[in-house]
Amino acid sequence: MKNLRALTLALALAGGVHAACAQGLRAEVGKPLQQAGEYLKAGKHKEALAKVREAEGALGVTAAERQTIDTMKAAAAQRAGDMATAIQALESLAGRASGAQLGQYAEQLASAYAQQRNTARATDWLNKAIAAGNNSPTIRQLQSYLQAASGDYGAIARDASAAVASAENAGRRPEEGDLLRLADAQQRTNNMAGYGNTLEKLLSYYPKKDYWNAYLGRLPRKAGFADRFLLDVLQLRLASGTLTKSDEYMELAQLLMQQGLAAEALRVTEQGFKAKVLGVGAEADRHQRLRDLAVKEAAQARSKLDGQASEAAGFKEGDGLVKVGVAYVSLGEVDKGLDLIKQGIAKGNLKRPEDAKLRLGLAQLESPKTKSAGVQTLRSVKGNDGVADIARLWLITGN
Repeated sequence: MKNLRALTLALALAGGVHAACAQGLRAEVGKPLQQAGEYLKAGKHKEALAKVREAEGALGVTAAERQTIDTMKAAAAQRAGDMATAIQALESLAGRASGAQLGQYAEQLASAYAQQRNTARATDWLNKAIAAGNNSPTIRQLQSYLQAASGDYGAIARDASAAVASAENAGRRPEEGDLLRLADAQQRTNNMAGYGNTLEKLLSYYPKKDYWNAYLGRLPRKAGFADRFLLDVLQLRLASGTLTKSDEYMELAQLLMQQGLAAEALRVTEQGFKAKVLGVGAEADRHQRLRDLAVKEAAQARSKLDGQASEAAGFKEGDGLVKVGVAYVSLGEVDKGLDLIKQGIAKGNLKRPEDAKLRLGLAQLESPKTKSAGVQTLRSVKGNDGVADIARLWLITGN
């Protein structure tokens, strides 16, 4: 509710004090109001309110004087902690206003009543503000607050979802606050599928580490998610800067070596040592042994691959060629790896065709000349076992 304080005070200082001078208020009204403004600037709020009451006590107060008095009274009372008086002054102002000005006063009153925990009156004034055309960010925040106070998370979800859809339909990035409101409401209403989709939107539009952690933390628990993609999850953690534990670095390197990707495993271990996540603490010797093994296997990888490619070419299934192609890509031989992956896909009889498409898309991203094709390939990946999720997440990383 800080916006109420800032806005009311601004109105008082900009409108009240200057109006007292500009409109030529009578001395018995204008002088105490000017003094009230000075007290407000000095942080003497009770003294300011006393001066406003002095001006209010003048005989024959005119409409213009009443407007300035009420504006100053609302500011001084609110700053002095006298919310009942502030509300009375604001309601007096709202009663004489229309259009945008009414919308502004109604917003302040909705905030004031919300501070008083009077949800019914706050909601009433909120609706008046909206009806007057006030759709400011403060109004949306206040609307969400009041809905939450009433426990109406279904309404929050509907309003936030509409705001997100409106922005996307207009080709704009949705407000982060709207996405967060939607995600929170979906969690509270146990709409976990919707929550996952909203988290993915947060990643797409605002790829912060907190959102990566939240999404990747829940992805392996998603219904139907296949364990074979746990390696991809760890690689995505590395790419998003959320791989921070030594055990995670170790697990990723070991899984990569199990897949015949020793060169990539070596890069992971070297990155872990550089970040001082590996090579320190009680497990430092174990980290070094893994590093040495990665160095040894990476040095032998190239000499083994040619034979593995020839062997895979003789298989009825194309999976072997796809796997060897991925290994060549990890060694930096992208063109050769891509050729083998494509041969494997063309051979057919694949155990998991969408997995092969995923690997093709990731390989295509490794070369500037095939990167755009890689984006299209990854966008075409389908499946409910995690393969499509992994494809979309790699696109979000921009790698």
